[in-house]
Amino acid sequence: MSNQLAIDTQNLSALRGRASRDPEGSVKEAAKQFETLFMQEVMKRMRAASMSNGLMDNEMSKLGTDMLDQQYAQAMSGVPGGLSAAIERQLAGGVRRATGDNPLSITGSKASTAEPLPDLAKKNVPLHAARFIQKHDAAAKAVSADSGIPAHFMLAQAAHETGWGRSEIKNKDGSSANNLFGIKAGPGWTGKVAEITTTEYENGVARKVTAKFRAYDSPEASFRDYAQLITGNRRYAAAVGALQQTQTADASTAQRFARHLQAAGYATDPEYANKLTRVINTTVRVQRALA
Repeated sequence: MSNQLAIDTQNLSALRGRASRDPEGSVKEAAKQFETLFMQEVMKRMRAASMSNGLMDNEMSKLGTDMLDQQYAQAMSGVPGGLSAAIERQLAGGVRRATGDNPLSITGSKASTAEPLPDLAKKNVPLHAARFIQKHDAAAKAVSADSGIPAHFMLAQAAHETGWGRSEIKNKDGSSANNLFGIKAGPGWTGKVAEITTTEYENGVARKVTAKFRAYDSPEASFRDYAQLITGNRRYAAAVGALQQTQTADASTAQRFARHLQAAGYATDPEYANKLTRVINTTVRVQRALA
């Protein structure tokens, strides 16, 4: 598309078709087109304000000048930090409101009619939380059946570690590493790795460090590896024991589980247990609203 004339009708038609299929993916190109049109109008006004020599001016020369201005406008558009970047941010927000904050299905931000969300606004339920839970609910339940760890505990911890899916660990190419639990790649890990900058707490003081994290082929693989880590490592025996002491995974069980995880060194954040407990409670509230 970048090799075509700036406002070629076929170019715009192709952009409209792409937008209907992939609204978020077409935002950058749409923003560039807006900036191109703006820059073209600026150049048009500049030429109108300048004096013409009249010797070589005719309809063909004016057409050629217009076409040249279109290409100049396109060449000047889309640079980092330019007008298109600001337009892109505005368009992206509109796309998220139009395709992300409306009742959708477990597919996430793209519209689908498979499993529409109920009207959650009246129940004061965040839609991003509802989407996250719907997206990973099946995987959590499957792993829960095999491991005995309550599905909503795992969903809550994945939500806490990823900010409800908005701060997932990324690979170098920008794709998701599917690491929903912030599990690091220790010496014994032989799988794929994603290296990122993260926050660690040392003596209660937060600091930024670069660390290697495990990467998975799918979110369910992340759930399974987490369950294997929790149930197969003796350091988390007390946390697993908290789950086995009661028949129902109630609020008190969640609090004990979270505290044992923190005591075992799952995370360095001194408030980790309290934060995780709150997210577990939120997860239960969202699940009830979705039921």
